[in-house]
Amino acid sequence: MCTAALPAVATYRELRASGLSRSKIAESVASGRMRSLRRGVYERPGACESVRVAAVHGGSLACVTAAEHLGLWVLHHDGALHVGLPAHGRAYPHDDCRCIAHWSERDHELATFGGPTVRSVLRQILRCRGVEEFFVCLESALRQGRLTAADLRWLERHTNANARDAIAFARRDADSGLESLFRWRLRRHALRVRSQHTLVSVGRVDFLIGDRLIVEVDGAGNHDGESHRHRDLVRDANAAAWGYVTLRFDYAMVVYDWPTVELAILAHVDRRRHLA
Repeated sequence: MCTAALPAVATYRELRASGLSRSKIAESVASGRMRSLRRGVYERPGACESVRVAAVHGGSLACVTAAEHLGLWVLHHDGALHVGLPAHGRAYPHDDCRCIAHWSERDHELATFGGPTVRSVLRQILRCRGVEEFFVCLESALRQGRLTAADLRWLERHTNANARDAIAFARRDADSGLESLFRWRLRRHALRVRSQHTLVSVGRVDFLIGDRLIVEVDGAGNHDGESHRHRDLVRDANAAAWGYVTLRFDYAMVVYDWPTVELAILAHVDRRRHLA
């Protein structure tokens, strides 16, 4: 009889430690209640595909793959599976293998197949994808309450100056990853940027730069259709009536065509149209 809760993918040792006998394990495999992924590793009902493939490769989810699995906002994904491997483990290439390995410095940082902690995921993203993607995922984790003060101190000790700068700049109330990305990319211009700011007779806007420049960032799938378009036009007209200038960008522009977004904003800033 199993006496402890187990993840969907477990080792033979974990199954035995949970109370399953050798015969029970063999019986479960024979009946289809468990499936052997490779020698000493078993899949139980409920394993998602990415966890299963990572286990076949020899480890657990890591980096941006783990972040997505945890429900954190990730900027880009190239389709590769990022797999965390223990320091003294080995990789097992498999059919159609596109896995990217993340070797742990210490075996105890990884659960066998349960994946790393959120703070370890963030450090993996910093090393693999850079500080911008680290920042976006960091604010997502802060928003969801997935990081403690101790976690942030650990990150400050175990990352670098760029990461510490990002941690100092990060907020716990970022509304979306797109908002985080926008603020991070614009910060080098030292502009006064307020996010999710409420204006009289206009309502809440995504960003207010200076005193008068409104920037609306329409997320993927939002503001489509005639009714949304009409509402946006009415809102922009009300803003203009109160002396505000509105710039509106979609998800693809912010993520993939930032130079155009930046130039449009700076053109208004250069003309001081963002000031009262």
